Amino acid sequence: MAKIPVGVQLYSIRDDCARDLPAAIAAVAKMGYAGVEFAGYYNHSARELRKMLDDNGLRCCGTHIGLNTLLGDALPATVEFNLELGNPYLIVPWLPAERRASRAAWLETAGLFDEISVRLGGHGLRTGYHNHTEEFQLLEGEVGFETGFDLFFGYTRREVIMQFDIGNAIHGGADPLACIKRYPGRGATIHLKEYSARDDLALLGEGDVPWTQVFELSETVSGVEWYIVEQESYPVTPLESVAKCLGNLRGLLKI
Repeated sequence: MAKIPVGVQLYSIRDDCARDLPAAIAAVAKMGYAGVEFAGYYNHSARELRKMLDDNGLRCCGTHIGLNTLLGDALPATVEFNLELGNPYLIVPWLPAERRASRAAWLETAGLFDEISVRLGGHGLRTGYHNHTEEFQLLEGEVGFETGFDLFFGYTRREVIMQFDIGNAIHGGADPLACIKRYPGRGATIHLKEYSARDDLALLGEGDVPWTQVFELSETVSGVEWYIVEQESYPVTPLESVAKCLGNLRGLLKI
């Protein structure tokens, strides 16, 4: 298998980014990460962000972006920003409640993402959705009960990225391996977040996630292009935590 690059979601170190974004980006580069996924730009332009990445030998492996920035007259500016940033993955991390409240709402949302995907495709960009836990609640529909997760990814075009968050899915009661298998070719980027029934502060590789199987399915079924570490609980400082996550991941991947 080809070596998959590893990035970090900067939300993991958001306080460090807010204090000094250039220093935070330099720190994750020094750890050995190959890229970063943004969750906010801290009042920096695309040109400034791109220079920070270039200066540290990093690539942009995505951004978490509000759905409103992908709609209507806002879309051209979003396209221009991400082209300058060098980011092909525009991932929506959250939806308003009314867009996920029912089967009909999920299907309407899926259709909207299809439209966005077509518009972005002409620029070489892709959109996608990042799950939390609510997507795995059962909703009553025409053929029994379905989850929002399946309604969304079951009714969107293949080009819409399933950015699967492992830890969130397990917290939501889902079987992560079954979810990955159900949507082949959809997981261009995946969030590597640990889940532990015993330790809320567990770092990647220290909990209950069957990582070996996750990696195998990601690379043989999902077509993963980036592994992205996300850590939201901290047994040490956030920067130390993401450094330890990368070290553990290297051991798991034998790289």
